[in-house]
Amino acid sequence: MEIELQRKIDRIVGKAICRLLSLLPGKKDNAGITTSSPKILVILLSEMGSLVLAHPMFTFLKNNHPGAEIFVLVFEKNRECLETLKLVPERNILTVNGDSLTAMLKDSLRFIFRMRKEKIDAVIDCELFSRISSIYAFLSGAGLRVGFHPHTQEGLYRGDFINRPVLYNPYRHISRQFVALATAMENSDGFPMVKRNAEEDIYCIPALNLSGDQKEDLKIRLKNDFPETTGKELVLLYPGGGLLPIRAWPLNNFCRIAMNLVAKGYVVGIIGMKEDAPMAEVISSWCQSRYCIDLTGYTRTIMELITLFHFASLLITNDGGPGHFASLTPIPSIIFFGPETPALYAPLNERAVSLYVPLPCSPCLTAYNHRKSPCDGDNVCLKAIGPEEVFEKACELLKIDIVSPIIL
Repeated sequence: MEIELQRKIDRIVGKAICRLLSLLPGKKDNAGITTSSPKILVILLSEMGSLVLAHPMFTFLKNNHPGAEIFVLVFEKNRECLETLKLVPERNILTVNGDSLTAMLKDSLRFIFRMRKEKIDAVIDCELFSRISSIYAFLSGAGLRVGFHPHTQEGLYRGDFINRPVLYNPYRHISRQFVALATAMENSDGFPMVKRNAEEDIYCIPALNLSGDQKEDLKIRLKNDFPETTGKELVLLYPGGGLLPIRAWPLNNFCRIAMNLVAKGYVVGIIGMKEDAPMAEVISSWCQSRYCIDLTGYTRTIMELITLFHFASLLITNDGGPGHFASLTPIPSIIFFGPETPALYAPLNERAVSLYVPLPCSPCLTAYNHRKSPCDGDNVCLKAIGPEEVFEKACELLKIDIVSPIIL
């Protein structure tokens, strides 16, 4: 289902359903958790990067509710990401298919019946941009429903049945806000619920453990398919923008970076989905070198992509999933921000460098505009990040000197 159609359905139908459900009795039932082994549902219908950033929240829940059984609802396309992170048992991963309205309705009914049967005690709605998640929270049957609420701020109307509302804070990293939602389960003395020093918590995400076989298999594949990588360091570029192309740094800048890295003796690999292959072709045509290789669609799973990062010296990427997956590995990375801000979405990794020009209009993709930018594709905030600055930072992370000027 196209994202614009999803937004339209959410705006028209979702708002009406939220208003209707808000009229029903029992919506303000603020029952706390009364058992040592509660069943907790977490709703995370965001992109894959947000699933990675939710890791500290799951750690908090497991530490504070060791007897809890945790369920997670995600879109079907993100199931693999959650399985890779191993945050909950696979049997507790619930999905809805967003490819069509019919499939989504069918899966929604199946999900609601499953949650009613499980007798969920509490639900944590982690969404900012959709109304469907708050509807799921209510229909799950949970007596305790935690979620973001605009309170006196302008924002999307998502119903009045979140009975542990937490103030959404656009100036605080989203990982901390996810933890705030989990913390709100412990409080019942009014909102915004979480009043403690946020800086006392330092969040980091542990690296994923890979087997020797996983690494060896991909190493052999790379050697056979791209023998030019043998004996050379590999730098990976992700020029795609995923669902939001406005988050993409200009392609010709990626071309310039690739040319300079090849000139420095590196192999440059272009990663992404199969649909990103045209961008890889453009970069390769600029470089005119066998040391610029097309890896779009090459990794068949998220785990293979994470494994590939172990063989690379640097990742240069737009804001999106790859930058967050890199935080699960030893690879340093450079991530471009503009329409969204690193203050909210930077990877939880000391090896990640966020480049960001805070123009007065940035960030323009927010919880208050359904992530619809007014720029009509002219992302000046990203264009303001020059290739010279990026190449200098890349050389710093690669620990090499810039002897010759950048090739423009």
